[in-house]
Amino acid sequence: MFRAEEFVNEKINELREEIKGRAIIACSGGVDSTTAAVLVHRAIGNNLLAVFVDTGFMRKGETEEIDRLFSRLGLNYRIVDASKEFIDALRGVDDPERKRKIIGAKFIEIFEREAKDFGAEYLVQGTIAPDWIESGGGLRDTIKSHHNVGGLPENMKLKLVEPLRELYKDEVREIAKYLNLEIKERQPFPGPGLAIRIIGPIDEEKIEIVREANAIVEEEVESFYPFERRPWQYFAVLLPVRSVGVHGDKRAYGYTIAVRMVDSLDGMSAAYFKAEQEILDRIATRLTTEIKGVNRVVYDITNKPPATIEWE
Repeated sequence: MFRAEEFVNEKINELREEIKGRAIIACSGGVDSTTAAVLVHRAIGNNLLAVFVDTGFMRKGETEEIDRLFSRLGLNYRIVDASKEFIDALRGVDDPERKRKIIGAKFIEIFEREAKDFGAEYLVQGTIAPDWIESGGGLRDTIKSHHNVGGLPENMKLKLVEPLRELYKDEVREIAKYLNLEIKERQPFPGPGLAIRIIGPIDEEKIEIVREANAIVEEEVESFYPFERRPWQYFAVLLPVRSVGVHGDKRAYGYTIAVRMVDSLDGMSAAYFKAEQEILDRIATRLTTEIKGVNRVVYDITNKPPATIEWE
């Protein structure tokens, strides 16, 4: 049986032995990376720098929310606006594996730059078991290259520290609760962010469309369902499919949004969420009336396996 108190005490002692110097962590504000940051902060104090990178692929209002969270937790932190760097690096790229690897490499590039400025020798990541299991290795086929795993260059200068590597999502949540982190219980969000919720090449227009679409899906689900009945994950995907529709009394050629909701325990498998017709109607109406250029909405009813939770 997993015991959060025992894990925390042992891990803090291990981290004090492992980290001999300054460390930097990619902290997204989600449960995984924030729990890892607080564990390492308790071990080495302000010798840890928590860095939040605004990639340009964040959820609506997320950077401001992260600033408030890190300040409240008392972390030594820095917010880096690297949106132009990421968008430029991904311009014209349509292969999902290339996207993830480019994002992973760009993360490391930025962290090595920040680490040099901070004098850090270690890179802490909130990698959990499903991340490296799904990224494959050895004889295992790669399901996806997680940005914490598949994107790390072989010549990375920082020493990697992964305090949550052997844990699953439910265990990490137990630790966060034990540590009284009071992190807003948010659904999982992929490290590459909205970049992998745009199928095909990325541009500024598509980023804004999918950002607004995700915000609408989240708002509607969270207002319709009480917390205990919400799906494990719920989001919107912008498809590379445009179709004829009607806007006012004119024909329009608009984008298609796919809505995805799933139930899962640890992310290793998932069942599509059997949403009520009312919530689907509300989401579809808002997506097609509030977002310019969207005229069609579809609902994904595929389980994992055979599909993954994210589309890329």
